[in-house]
Amino acid sequence: MKKIQTPISDDVINDLKVGDKISLSGLMYCGRDAVLPKLVKSIEDKDTDKYPFDFEGMAIMHTAFSVAGIAPTTSNKAEIESSIPILSKYGVKFHIGKGSLSDETKENLNKYNSVFIVTPPVAALLTNNVISKKCVAYEEEGMEAFFELEVKDIPGIVAIAHGESL
Repeated sequence: MKKIQTPISDDVINDLKVGDKISLSGLMYCGRDAVLPKLVKSIEDKDTDKYPFDFEGMAIMHTAFSVAGIAPTTSNKAEIESSIPILSKYGVKFHIGKGSLSDETKENLNKYNSVFIVTPPVAALLTNNVISKKCVAYEEEGMEAFFELEVKDIPGIVAIAHGESL
């Protein structure tokens, strides 16, 4: 098990291989269909100064945060998968979710030295590893707002890295 702390550097990404088991600690962000396209639009409009976070070295789990906790949603939904290349280009290193992604997305992950991590969809297990949470953008989206979580030992498996996939 490779222990990884955010923010994630290019050296960490370069050391990962498909099938590696990882344990993520530090700050992890939650976003899905409602907010990921908004983040992309902010990047395209060069309007990211309003955010209290930096995309560089970021880990984003494709999930909402509710009273039931966190569990990844399907990452190949159009609103989510289409955000991955731009967020990767802007510095996001880990995209955490479930499902398969297109060859084009795989190529973009490779191009921007980012990876796709799958994690078990078990809300109770993952939620026990959340130390704190804070809404950092798009509060009007409720549980689908963009949350910053402090996490310890979120498990996952590298599913796409360096153009290769499981």
